[in-house]
Amino acid sequence: MAALSLAGVAQTASSAPRNEAERRAICAEAEERYRTVTGRASTDEPVAVVLMYKDTFCPAHLTVKQGARLRWVNVDKRTSHSVWFRDAGKPESERAFAEEAIEFTVDLPVGDHPYLCGPHWEREGMIGRLTVTER
Repeated sequence: MAALSLAGVAQTASSAPRNEAERRAICAEAEERYRTVTGRASTDEPVAVVLMYKDTFCPAHLTVKQGARLRWVNVDKRTSHSVWFRDAGKPESERAFAEEAIEFTVDLPVGDHPYLCGPHWEREGMIGRLTVTER
């Protein structure tokens, strides 16, 4: 399966047992956990924030301009997550443990870029998508 591109994997992830209502509930809970930890909403941050919780990226799809700064924050209590733009040839990030963050300056070309959580993409379907636009 290592030779399989993320384009094919995204189909597998979309067939994961999580429906849109479950995803919304998980993301609402993730936002509440973020507010509890930081005292503010993730949308109040000076950078775009993606929360990582219950093997889900929240939001699952984000659109940003080239050069933007992104922050993925792990709001799970007992697991680590990573961010990996595998198809773009980027190395997998270090693992972010509870309440830790991964920051990334968008240096990807304009277009759609799937990314995954190294330890949770294959079995859990933890895959996100970043759409990059011109500055």
